[in-house]
Amino acid sequence: MLTAILGFAALLTLCFVGFRVGFATLIVGFVGFALERGWHASLSMVGVQVVEDAQNYNLSVIPLFILMGVFVYRSDVSRDLYDAAYAAMGRVRGGLALATVLACGGFSAVCGSTLATAATMAKVAMPQMKAWNYSDRLAAGTIAAGGTLGIMIPPSVPLVIYGIVAEVDIAQLFLAGVVPGLLLVALFMLSVMFVVWRNPDAAPSSDPLPPERRKKAVRGASPVLILFIVVLGGIYGGAFTATEASGIGALGAAIIALSRGYLRTLNEWRVCLVETAITTSKIFIVLFGAVVFSQFINLSGLPYDILLFVAESEMSATQLVLFIIAIAIVMGMVFESIGILVLLVPVFLPSLYAADVDMIWFGIIVVLVTEIGLITPPIGMNAFVVKSVIPQVKLRDIFIGITPYLFALLTGLILVFLFPAFATLVPNLAR
Repeated sequence: MLTAILGFAALLTLCFVGFRVGFATLIVGFVGFALERGWHASLSMVGVQVVEDAQNYNLSVIPLFILMGVFVYRSDVSRDLYDAAYAAMGRVRGGLALATVLACGGFSAVCGSTLATAATMAKVAMPQMKAWNYSDRLAAGTIAAGGTLGIMIPPSVPLVIYGIVAEVDIAQLFLAGVVPGLLLVALFMLSVMFVVWRNPDAAPSSDPLPPERRKKAVRGASPVLILFIVVLGGIYGGAFTATEASGIGALGAAIIALSRGYLRTLNEWRVCLVETAITTSKIFIVLFGAVVFSQFINLSGLPYDILLFVAESEMSATQLVLFIIAIAIVMGMVFESIGILVLLVPVFLPSLYAADVDMIWFGIIVVLVTEIGLITPPIGMNAFVVKSVIPQVKLRDIFIGITPYLFALLTGLILVFLFPAFATLVPNLAR
């Protein structure tokens, strides 16, 4: 166990001095394995693991869903989604903030990226809320928190990563994320209403959307809604697998982009493909580094020491999951969501299987925890993304504005923890 602890200490040190998680895990895993088994064995292990994972057919779902999100993002569908949500909620006090939550949920459902959702909605929603004198805290906090919905509402890259690491069916995970995703949207909307109730000046009344703009928004948002239904409905109905759904989703997103006047030139295709390749490469580096690091951790015996500790302490399945949640929340203050999944899950897999924990339910729990980390200081990546887009808003005000949504996320986590049916109902119906 001492070897593993030293490995994690080295990993944290590298991360704090500026190394990216993927490279840090690759270096520590390679050196640690070499010190245990020799440099030649370590080189062979790294080569075999990276090649095997690179040839994993299930991993193709990642670039395809990213490509789908890039097409949707580049086709500027976010404004129509926001206007459609505003058309539904504009008459309510705080309607612009409520519309932002709905638009974030809808955009993230087809984009799949929390950071892209936060950055896009900051450009679309912030000017509108500022025009109606919304407080900076409510406006920026809503955008930063709303962006986190992309990590739960399918298609979700973190759910894909968890499915691959834990060897859980990705299609089942997507179905499991639907109800918790909708639950979070509802809790976020309740948070807006609470803030407005406590401070009506934070969200002055706004005019309803003009009829022509409302019709345009509905027409523009409808194809995205249809694409989401086709992708998720196809998985739910068993018409195609998650990997096939990602290909269909990318094709559908390309058609939407073409219909909106984008992807008409080779340069526009090049921009989308290069952006997809860069994002995919970043994720794959984290994955490859985590696989190498996990080989070192397995060699150190840490997972089995934890299994022995759980058995000797007679820890129940509930206590084990609570223990992992506590560790994940602390890690969320330092690491990004994918880094938490690939570092934490493999270590506890033997213990989770031995405790007979429902791995689909646990997947939703751990992704929810990483979602909390996206808006938790000191890192809070979504807060920094919003700050970069709207630099005139103080970072302190963004974090204060996030606070009600942080409580909403914790409430969602508690509800899913206490009532597993939130996560397991849809997958069970689909079986």
